[in-house]
Amino acid sequence: MTLATLSDVLQPALRNGYAVAGLVTLGWEDMRAYVTAAEAEEVPVILQAGPSCREHTPLPILGKMFRHLAERASVPVVAHLDHGYSYDDCAEALDCGFTSLMFDGSRLSLEENIAQTTAIAKLAHGAGVSCEGEVGFVGYSGGEASAGTDPHEAARFATETGVDAMAISVGNVHLQTEQAGGVDEERVRAIEASSTVPLVIHGGSGIPSEQRTHLARGSNICKFNIGTELRMAFGHALRASLAKNTDEFDRIAILKGTHDPLVAATRAVLRHLKSAEQC
Repeated sequence: MTLATLSDVLQPALRNGYAVAGLVTLGWEDMRAYVTAAEAEEVPVILQAGPSCREHTPLPILGKMFRHLAERASVPVVAHLDHGYSYDDCAEALDCGFTSLMFDGSRLSLEENIAQTTAIAKLAHGAGVSCEGEVGFVGYSGGEASAGTDPHEAARFATETGVDAMAISVGNVHLQTEQAGGVDEERVRAIEASSTVPLVIHGGSGIPSEQRTHLARGSNICKFNIGTELRMAFGHALRASLAKNTDEFDRIAILKGTHDPLVAATRAVLRHLKSAEQC
């Protein structure tokens, strides 16, 4: 069994100059492909259940799916709740076997964010699992604008909440379909100078691969969340499968055509986060 907590995989990454991918899942096909890719690259992987995933599939089912894959994997697998918006969200995920809880209080005032994140960190640690929090606000492409993370607020947040990982806003944006712009490295350096907590980048699909590698090997950013990039790879593979088999109506047969292309795309993502020694 290689089920792991977030701290289990991020602390070695922090010490050894690499990052771990937090891969946003939507269903069985991508979960399985992500674990296959991680095994092929011999790296740990974080399977993430975000709001859209939870809207489609109940948390108890997702927890069983994640744990089933982890128990059979040859690499560490983290079962991670992504963007839990309440104590109840996080408590339910804990009851469903998740090993990492991300509470997103980034829309709250700093005081309320600290208070609620602290409570959830205590919940997680009491059960022997990890907690990720967010300070600043990571916006959405075509939607809500970002509010950059203040290094002084990040230092206070990390100290007072006791989180195991801290998501920050440094130019990263959710749901970007192209790699453009990248992150503000000067702000990253100011934040990491104020705290030793492993840092997390949400919206990693919009960050150039070269900068991901650079930051993975040379900063305290230990986790990159990748969703849009791999959803696009899945979509392209599904359209190709349908075009190739125009008479096929069995969805399992159709979906099988997505596996190998998605594994290949995921392996490319994982390779960019490796240390020089792992390559």
